[in-house]
Amino acid sequence: MDTFDAIEARHSYRGPYLPDPVPREDLTRIMEAGLAAPSGCNKQTTSLVAVDDPQVLARLRATINPPLKRENAPAAICVLTKRVNAYRDKCFAVQDYSAAIENMLLAITALGYASCWYEGHITDDDRICDKMSAVLGVPEGYDLVCYLPVGRPDRAVRGVAKKLPLEQRSWFNAFGRTEA
Repeated sequence: MDTFDAIEARHSYRGPYLPDPVPREDLTRIMEAGLAAPSGCNKQTTSLVAVDDPQVLARLRATINPPLKRENAPAAICVLTKRVNAYRDKCFAVQDYSAAIENMLLAITALGYASCWYEGHITDDDRICDKMSAVLGVPEGYDLVCYLPVGRPDRAVRGVAKKLPLEQRSWFNAFGRTEA
């Protein structure tokens, strides 16, 4: 799939998934795409754990309360970060893992799979991410920040979310400036 086609086709899928396993080769390609993302001062603060064992997936899902509706994907990728200062005591971990997640979402789309970026739900005050980390044996010093289910969608997408027109969100040479 062309890069621009993948960008246009990418969407947050919250429907049921087909039970077909995701081959490890595809999970590896998705993770490679994520880890190819830029990182602040090349600190490479993002790490990934792919999960394709049904028992481990069940244990991860059991930690999520309220549960993710219809989330039955045959695989998932958990995104971890290390808070490392990079430049002038600034930490770019959020930017690093966000770039990695977007690369993975585009790779997931390009390979014909679907996913959804679950972050706030698992990193909220109830700290579901800590329970997920325990299931995966994540060592101290890493934070689990995102859960990406991966699988073939069981339903056709009913349209991608509408975006505001380009003219309402982008300009040339100055904010709000229109040129003839």
